[in-house]
Amino acid sequence: MGSEAEEQPHGAAVVADGFGLKGPRGWAFRKVSFRAEPGTLVAIEGPSGSGRTCLLLALTGRMKAKEGRAEVGGLPLPRKMAAVRRISALGQVPGVNELDPAFTVAEHLHERALLQHRFDGSVRALLRRPGTRAAEARARIAEAVAAAGLDLDALPKGGRTSVRDLERLEALRLSIALALIGRPRLLAVDDTDLKLSDAARTEVWTLLRSLTASGTTVLAVCSEAPEDALRITTLAPEEPRETPEAPEAPAEKAVAGKPAGEKAPAEKAPGKTTAEKVPAQAPTEKTTSEAATEKVPAQAPTEKTTPAKTTTPAKTSADAKVTAEKTAGAGDPASTTEEGAADALAETGRS
Repeated sequence: MGSEAEEQPHGAAVVADGFGLKGPRGWAFRKVSFRAEPGTLVAIEGPSGSGRTCLLLALTGRMKAKEGRAEVGGLPLPRKMAAVRRISALGQVPGVNELDPAFTVAEHLHERALLQHRFDGSVRALLRRPGTRAAEARARIAEAVAAAGLDLDALPKGGRTSVRDLERLEALRLSIALALIGRPRLLAVDDTDLKLSDAARTEVWTLLRSLTASGTTVLAVCSEAPEDALRITTLAPEEPRETPEAPEAPAEKAVAGKPAGEKAPAEKAPGKTTAEKVPAQAPTEKTTSEAATEKVPAQAPTEKTTPAKTTTPAKTSADAKVTAEKTAGAGDPASTTEEGAADALAETGRS
């Protein structure tokens, strides 16, 4: 009897004093102070991006705060984060413990019961017979499903219905049922009223009030809190102010050779900057013209050599005869004339 009484759910008091969490991009939330007795419905409201989910995770021991202090069930945060996780449970939190769309409702429930028995059960429970453990798991599942208001018979395929086929309200009830299998003292639910009609929101708040009536403390993130809840409001982070020099940033980047944060002198016009760049481009243009000029002398010898070879007159027989005569009479000056040549021929005929 004593062990069964200890397993019964009972709420945990939540106290925060100057509670704050700082991340890489700054403070997610800061200076949060409140006190909630066991079995209280605490609604964390505020715009998206104001640190609502971070506050929810920090109060359940999933994120480490950097400022102030907090206690959950008498356990100080962040020093006893592991102990706080053992007495708290999360509903569906995007990016943390989302439902698997390929799983059926029954598969999700049986898996959670198995994990609860394996890791959070007592040593005595592990030594029980398999049939006894299976019966206890079925009893826990039935209890959690009834507390969450999830009617399996009303689903399209009963327990074999896939999560992807559930409506938003049904998926929310399933996530709450999975959290209640562990019989937590503190239940945290994110995006309580997201994408729900007014009638569905009323059903959800009625469900959460019934859980607090049974003694469980509930933390619920919402966009608009009900009147009977303990309201904790988070504010949107302040946007950085724009400086007057911000519009001039593109003009500063357009100036060549200047750092990004240095202003261009007012007396220098863009045309002057372009003119200063001309000398850097001039050598390229001159190099092209000079190269064309320098190639002409290099080609001149080739052009002159070709005509010299083709225009050299061939020696005829008469020229060869004159050359021979000149060679023979190289020592006599008269032999170089036509008369000397005729005399030489006459003398040769006489002999």
